[in-house]
Amino acid sequence: MSNLFPTYAKFPIEIVEGKGTVVKDANGKEYLDFTSGIAVCNLGHCNEAVLAAVQQQLTQIWHTSNLFESSIQEQVADKLTAGSKRAVFFCNSGAEANEAALKLAKKHTGCDEIITFQQSFHGRTIATMTATGQGKIHDGFGALLPGFTYLPYNDLEALEQTISEQTAAVMLEIIQGEGGVIPATTEFLQGASALCAKYGALLIIDEVQTGMGRTGKRFAFEHAGIEPDIFTLAKGLGNGLPVGAMIGKAELAESFGPGVHGSTFGGNKIAMAAADVVIDHIFEEAFLAEVAEKGAYFQALLAEQLPGVVIRGKGLMFGIELETEAVEVVKSLQEAGVLTLTAGPNVLRILPPLTVTKTELEQVAEKLAVVLKKQEMGMKI
Repeated sequence: MSNLFPTYAKFPIEIVEGKGTVVKDANGKEYLDFTSGIAVCNLGHCNEAVLAAVQQQLTQIWHTSNLFESSIQEQVADKLTAGSKRAVFFCNSGAEANEAALKLAKKHTGCDEIITFQQSFHGRTIATMTATGQGKIHDGFGALLPGFTYLPYNDLEALEQTISEQTAAVMLEIIQGEGGVIPATTEFLQGASALCAKYGALLIIDEVQTGMGRTGKRFAFEHAGIEPDIFTLAKGLGNGLPVGAMIGKAELAESFGPGVHGSTFGGNKIAMAAADVVIDHIFEEAFLAEVAEKGAYFQALLAEQLPGVVIRGKGLMFGIELETEAVEVVKSLQEAGVLTLTAGPNVLRILPPLTVTKTELEQVAEKLAVVLKKQEMGMKI
């Protein structure tokens, strides 16, 4: 009997080793990891540059608390905000980053109302769980925080009818990762940005899953040409080391002074060493162009192997809509040596490392086609 809380529905696989896209389980079986630890290991498992930076930091000092200056925090913050006047708060996870964003929005505006969207996912703390627009995430917890409204995603008219001068923030994802890999339209994003500016509300973009090059841009909001007041990062920022960031426009810093918020381990030197290297690699224009090119290549492969199937996403973030339960496809792909995810009951989610090779993309496209045909699964067209 396990002494762990049964918080996760786990597959009976223990991953013990990994390099690049390939991981190995305790029985020696190899898999192509097209989950990246849920969009975390964007530079692949055991990336040599990240490993070297972390090893070097481990020999110097691990932790000092945020009561002292940290040049590595300043360096990472400078890189994250390059070309813009923004400030960064470091934490350990996406939920923490989103929690900080919500606190900052309420404190800066003096308003209590927050607008989020149906099928969104922002975390599992009380505030971020409340922000999440999924009833199944709320079930069993009694009264949630007041002031939250959930609107249909991509519905600009509903937002226009709801937002007001009492709105502290509109919080949204560029692509709803947990909600089915549903992209926002450019019209919706630009309209939401304009409405926030009109009413004095802050636009918060949750980039926890879509940020750090996942969609072929540094941050997914860049595709729409908008500038959020606040955006949040985690997952791919540390390539496996726990780190999150809440990034806001410089004028918001006055509302987040000493004692307002904090994190014991936020900006930990080891995590910062990893993030510093990750940013250097991912923010290279040539690297981002390659992500976009590989994403288009994989989408073309899928369209060829799975004609007529609904495939959503951008860059190397994909959702494939099925007629059957996606978890059964995930299990069959595991048997075939491929790790994937679900995004709701009937959507297969694919998040390979951004360093994935075209050969690996070809292998997975072929294996996916074989699995679906072998199981004779109908797919939604």
